[in-house]
Amino acid sequence: MSDARHPARDRLAFALDFATLAEAERGAARVADVVGVLKVGLELFVSEGPRAIELGRKLGCDVFLDLKLHDIPETVERAVAVAAAHGVRYLTLHASGGPKMLAAAARRADRENSGLTLLAITVLTSLDAADLRAVGVSSSPAEHALRLARLASGEGIPGLVCSALEVGALREALGPQAVLVTPGIRLQTSEDSDDQKRTGTPSSAIRAGSTLLVVGRPIRDAADPAAAARAISDEIQRASALA
Repeated sequence: MSDARHPARDRLAFALDFATLAEAERGAARVADVVGVLKVGLELFVSEGPRAIELGRKLGCDVFLDLKLHDIPETVERAVAVAAAHGVRYLTLHASGGPKMLAAAARRADRENSGLTLLAITVLTSLDAADLRAVGVSSSPAEHALRLARLASGEGIPGLVCSALEVGALREALGPQAVLVTPGIRLQTSEDSDDQKRTGTPSSAIRAGSTLLVVGRPIRDAADPAAAARAISDEIQRASALA
């Protein structure tokens, strides 16, 4: 780690999609100068538990705990309290959990006063219109994302997770105060979107109003992860100047 940290690093989250803490630490250390947020998802958290959260403190990064909570209100509320106690900066929950669950989570986050920002998942970037129809949703992904975003925002959730295709509409609907997080980010040169169906480039997401971009495999699987992360942070910085 150097003292010369990238000015746009707080707008880039690196998804620590690794099976073990040792692998995650090696991967995170390579990019910590240009990435300000480390996302701990289900694989790493199930494998290593709260020890994975400590990586952020060790490397001087915020932690994004991506557990996508979806349960009865009391269970989710208690999980929010535990995440706050661990010093987590971001925590995800599903907007489709409904108004009572969302409201309970928002109240508990406010009560803990720890700096935790709750992020409500709208429509996963791996889903398209056909997938939504299969679970009984007749709306398009864009329409459903906006509906869920308004629900979560109305219950006091300050942040939303949406694809680059919806972030512009959510920014227009929710205003400048909303924290909009965009996964499914791919470099312009990438031809492989893997299991993501609704993707976008760093510059397109930032110009549309995204607050924080989440990138995993394009950094993790690059020949030079540090260079890949720097290229994305550079693109974020250029797009931010033009937004």
